[in-house]
Amino acid sequence: MIRTAALTLLLSMAPVAAFAHMCPALMAEIDAALPDAQITDEERTQVTELRQEGSDLHDAGDHAASEAALNEARTILGL
Repeated sequence: MIRTAALTLLLSMAPVAAFAHMCPALMAEIDAALPDAQITDEERTQVTELRQEGSDLHDAGDHAASEAALNEARTILGL
């Protein structure tokens, strides 16, 4: 019984751990696309700010908000 409960708890936490590691990959994707992106200066500024916000949120441990900011930046970049 305890073994089953422990296994269930472990497996339920696995997706959280997996998503926590997506932020750096999203940041790297933005960093790679930004130099050659065909976007306006205003959009470039917005992407840069969203990228920084995503990094700050990731560092603070708020991975859901970090991913939201980074995905918004990716949308602007057309990724």
